[in-house]
Amino acid sequence: MKEMVDNKTTKPTFVVIFASLVMDLMAFTLILPLMPSILDYYSINDQSGLFAWIESKVELSQHWLGSPREFNKVLFGGLIGSWFSLLQYITQPIVGSLSDIYGRKPVLLLCLTGISISYFFWSLSSQLFTIFLISRTIGGLSKGNISLSTAVITDVSNESNRGKGMALIGISFSVGFIIGPVLGATFAVWSRSADAQHFFQLWPALFALTLSLINVIFIWRYFRESLPTNRRVFISVIKCYFLLINIYFQRKARSLGSGLKQALDYMSPLSLFSFRPVMDIKDFDLLVLKRGSRVYFLFLYLYSGLEFTLTFLTHLRFNYSSAQQGRLYLFAGLLMTLIQGSFVRRIKPGNELKTVFFVTTVVPCLTTTISSYGPPDQKGVILGIFRSLGALARALGPVSASL
Repeated sequence: MKEMVDNKTTKPTFVVIFASLVMDLMAFTLILPLMPSILDYYSINDQSGLFAWIESKVELSQHWLGSPREFNKVLFGGLIGSWFSLLQYITQPIVGSLSDIYGRKPVLLLCLTGISISYFFWSLSSQLFTIFLISRTIGGLSKGNISLSTAVITDVSNESNRGKGMALIGISFSVGFIIGPVLGATFAVWSRSADAQHFFQLWPALFALTLSLINVIFIWRYFRESLPTNRRVFISVIKCYFLLINIYFQRKARSLGSGLKQALDYMSPLSLFSFRPVMDIKDFDLLVLKRGSRVYFLFLYLYSGLEFTLTFLTHLRFNYSSAQQGRLYLFAGLLMTLIQGSFVRRIKPGNELKTVFFVTTVVPCLTTTISSYGPPDQKGVILGIFRSLGALARALGPVSASL
């Protein structure tokens, strides 16, 4: 009877998470083909002075490297991309651990609300690069919904269907990469044809804001909490409560040191690579998590550098317009959909690690493997750490490749 109830819960949850991720990723990828043009635009129209200040610092690297001046925007863009991912690296383990305590739904709604706020600021940034950077900062801090989605899939699935759930997340990325960049490029071309160049960011931003607000309402209305109360880490709430009291009254200096150590455990790369915040874990499980996270980190470090600099390569070398950039992402998205939909979802349980050798299947297969190990009441923090290490790789990859 329990298995039958689980099956009834699993399929609707898969559908809701898939739909939510598609909306989120469509909004998120709108900006991808626009980034080179956005930097060109702010180099002329920024009234805040921040763009010129950062560009002056980038020029120091230009002189040191001896590179042509037109490559400055590549490093500039790499810094922005790395900043966004660095913020994800900081917040995702915390988001995951909070979801282990309070449940997935309230934390997911909090993340989606933050993402909506970031798009609102983007819509206000037509001539202020400072506002644009604030929007990217809020977005990076709030982008914990994807790691939460993997935790939700883990909550409602078992070994026989977990791989299909992770593949579904991969398909949502594919759909987002098919539709989002094309829409972003279309909005940009349409606004420029109307002789309103300072609006070329406004329409993509408003569309992203609309999608994200619909996503908030959608999750609030249709998502049923996937983490039962008996699987939550209530002891963490009690520990945090007394820790705050001890710090407030300064009764025990040792408590303050313990609190700082716990905070550093969620921010230190060495701590995260060792999965130190995870408690009472078996030695073999810990070994799998460590090795899997290292492979994941190295792959995303190399891949994100390629992915980010590709748009600048086509922009600088081949004079690609925003529309052509959109078609480039459309082609990539179609390939991703073909592979995720026809191949990854059919991988037999237990064969994920063997399939990792096929480059296009690394992320969903490793995510499926990682989600199968560790204490069941700490899946949120485990997947949060895992995604955080991926965010760290994405923070280092673009700036390294840009250099």
